[in-house]
Amino acid sequence: MSSITPADVEVGAQGDGGAPRRPGRVSLGGLSLNLRSSGIYIAFALIVVLFSVLTDGALLTPQNISNIIVQNSYVLILAIGMILIIIAGHIDLSVGSVVAVTGALAAVLMVNMGLPWPLALLITLVAGALIGAWQGYWIAYFGIPAFIVTLAGMLLFRALTLTVLGNRGIGPFPDQVRTLANGFTNGYFGNIGLGPLGGADLFSLLIGIVAIAGMAAAQWRSRTARRSYGQAVEPFVLFVLKLAAGAALILFLVVQLARFKNLPWVLVLLAVLVLGYSLMANRTVFGRQIYAIGGNLQAAVMSGVKVKSVVFWIFVNMGVLSAIAGVIFAGRLNQAGPTAGNAFELDAIAAAFIGGAAVQGGVGKVVGAITGGLIMAVINNGMSLIGSPSERVMLVKGAVLLAAVAFDVWTKRRAGASR
Repeated sequence: MSSITPADVEVGAQGDGGAPRRPGRVSLGGLSLNLRSSGIYIAFALIVVLFSVLTDGALLTPQNISNIIVQNSYVLILAIGMILIIIAGHIDLSVGSVVAVTGALAAVLMVNMGLPWPLALLITLVAGALIGAWQGYWIAYFGIPAFIVTLAGMLLFRALTLTVLGNRGIGPFPDQVRTLANGFTNGYFGNIGLGPLGGADLFSLLIGIVAIAGMAAAQWRSRTARRSYGQAVEPFVLFVLKLAAGAALILFLVVQLARFKNLPWVLVLLAVLVLGYSLMANRTVFGRQIYAIGGNLQAAVMSGVKVKSVVFWIFVNMGVLSAIAGVIFAGRLNQAGPTAGNAFELDAIAAAFIGGAAVQGGVGKVVGAITGGLIMAVINNGMSLIGSPSERVMLVKGAVLLAAVAFDVWTKRRAGASR
């Protein structure tokens, strides 16, 4: 999870006692906290604590943490692509059907035709890109709203899935694909004792330490860059506490996973995707252009942004990520089924909005979308552990989504009223 960034906290000035300077901020002594960007992480922590108490600690057992990650990996992959589309001011209703049709294609290639799994996987990813290009063309260059194009795509690709599979599933998948979906990293260096925690794989612990070091280096670099440009940064003590909290969270997760069966391969894949897409969104011209298009389309056009090209490629990207999710989901079930991907688009969209995406576009973070997806996963898992019926789970998830969007609208109205 991402900790509060330096931009989220600023020191009160001129003896104002840390009073909120802008809408959406609350005063914490001498500090001002941006609830809009940081509230999602606070909410996630509170939800985890709540269900940990309600389940007598079962939520945070090593096996259950691993189950949460593996069982929701495909939705988290979809949320990465969905947040970029929503930031640009669009929506994609077809991702669930694309998951189904690409999973079916992978099954036909690997199982029925006997192609080597790397070649079949490559063809499946290319097919996902072509699906995204098809939809991106109608949206970007023909001018049809994304809602309509992807709604049509949801029906078209579901029909194509049923045409390929009929009422039957195709499987089993090769061992390598099943390992990617359900498998765990090997214990390369053996286990070490952790006192009352038992043993844990040393290699997994080293990966956690490297991740902590990388996080600390990135945060220090960001802080140093802000100071060099004369921008406000949080007090050093708060900076250290923030790093310590993030390090403790990473180490806790890695230790718990290492105590079970080590790191799931889908977690490794997710970590690579989150890191790569976060860097793309925050550090590249293409990423900043996505924000510019969603924030102010006319200004983006006047600034020379090739809007049509950017929109086209974010839908191509969504197609590729949907294909990855399709293979992961089919590999987890060990077969491609005609009902695969049902309502996945709703889960991905909900994850993006719960994670802080703005309804009008222009706002959102990849890490926020992952956090939103994990909030839904914890709600699903926690309420299942306490024996809640499915309708109650749907009720809570709907209420959380409504509250997240209502908060976004409320902060925008306060911002408008303050001008």
